[in-house]
Amino acid sequence: MRPSEGPLLVAEHLSRNFGARHAIQDISLTLHPGETVVLAGPNGAGKTTLLRCLAGLSRPTSGTVRFPGAPTGDHRRQVGMVSHQTLFYDDLSLLDNLTFAAALHGVPRPAGAAARALADAGLAERSDESPRSLSRGLAQRATIARALLHEPSLLLLDEPFTGLDHEAQGRLGATVLAGAGQGRATLLVTHQVRDAWSLASRAILLRDGRVIADEPTSGDPDAFLARHADAQHG
Repeated sequence: MRPSEGPLLVAEHLSRNFGARHAIQDISLTLHPGETVVLAGPNGAGKTTLLRCLAGLSRPTSGTVRFPGAPTGDHRRQVGMVSHQTLFYDDLSLLDNLTFAAALHGVPRPAGAAARALADAGLAERSDESPRSLSRGLAQRATIARALLHEPSLLLLDEPFTGLDHEAQGRLGATVLAGAGQGRATLLVTHQVRDAWSLASRAILLRDGRVIADEPTSGDPDAFLARHADAQHG
C-alpha cells in the first residue's frame, strides 16, 4: 500500500454515457489513504458504473481518474474490486483461480499467496473445488479473498455483504477497518447504509448519476437517511 501522504485517487468530471442515457454525470471525487466511504443511492443511480470507471474496467465518456504517485500504467494494480459477478473461471479450481489472479498482479509466489488467502477466508478445504459448486455466500467470500490478494491501496466493494452470514460480515468489517489502519481506502456500495455506517468516515449519495450529498459520517445514519429520503427512494 501507499504511504498515507496526499490523495490516493483523484477523479475529475467523470461522465459515462450509454447511448442517450447518462449513467454518471460530471462526478469529481477524491479519496485519501485510510478513508472508508459509503456510496449510496437508489437503483439506477450510477453506483456500479462509477466503481467500474474508478477500477479501470469501464472507460469514462469524459473525465479522468488518477492515482497520484502510482507508476504510470499501474492503475489496476492499485485496485481490488468485489462486484456483482465473481468473474471466476468455472473450469479452474478456486486455488487455480486465485493463483492466476495473483500472478496477473505480480504477487510473489502466487500459489502460496492464493492458498493463504483461501485459508484466511475459511475456504482452505474448498480450494480444489470449482467456483460453480459454491453457495452464494462462499463465492462472495472467495471473491473478497481474490480482491485482497495483491494488497491493493483502494478496495471497491459493490454490495459486499450480499450472501454473507453474520460471521463473514463481521470478518469483512474487520478487514475494512484493518485496511484503513494500514492506509487502504475503501469505497463501499450498499443499500444497507446503517450496517456500514460504523466502518465509514464519509457518505456519498448519488441520484440520476450525480453526487447530491457528500458528508462525514460523524452523525446518526438515520438523520442522514431522513435528510435525503427523497433521493434514496428515487
